[in-house]
Amino acid sequence: MENKKSNRLFFKKIKDTDIEKLKSILQNKDLMLIGWGKIYSDDEVNKWLEKIQNQYSKYGFSYYFIHEIVTENLVGLIGILPVDIKNIEYIELAYIIKKEYWGQGYALESGIVAIDFIFNNLNIDKVIAQILPENISSKKVVEKLGMTKINSYIRIQNGEKKLHSIYILNKECNLKKLNCRDVIKIV
Repeated sequence: MENKKSNRLFFKKIKDTDIEKLKSILQNKDLMLIGWGKIYSDDEVNKWLEKIQNQYSKYGFSYYFIHEIVTENLVGLIGILPVDIKNIEYIELAYIIKKEYWGQGYALESGIVAIDFIFNNLNIDKVIAQILPENISSKKVVEKLGMTKINSYIRIQNGEKKLHSIYILNKECNLKKLNCRDVIKIV
């Protein structure tokens, strides 16, 4: 996913030297309390960074920074993550967009690039997203990406039971819909 670009965005691997950038997101209460239910301590950010580096080594993918092409400003994070839900392995699409960039279509644009990468570079035939039912904005984004709700389950998140909706997009179904490349140029 690194070096992928869309009309307005580019994506970069997260490096060991990016700890302050990660803190600007993972320690931001406006962002983290919505989908994650917590703000990360300095130690937790360091562990999160280590986990990302391990995923890069093991799978070749994980979270990536999203940057604007014109300004090079950090917009947020997009993740391509291996997950296990009820003993079934999936690849999950996850994202966090900084509040000042909400409502500008960056989550959708990043999602399109990530799904294109998952289907066409990783050759994986389905992708999921896990959404808290009260996160209406994220629900709208995944639905615009063509995802369909298939199930809900209780997930333990930060020691609490939280209902999550599971949305899925199959490669075959995606090909029948409007091709993402027609909407956003992916390089």
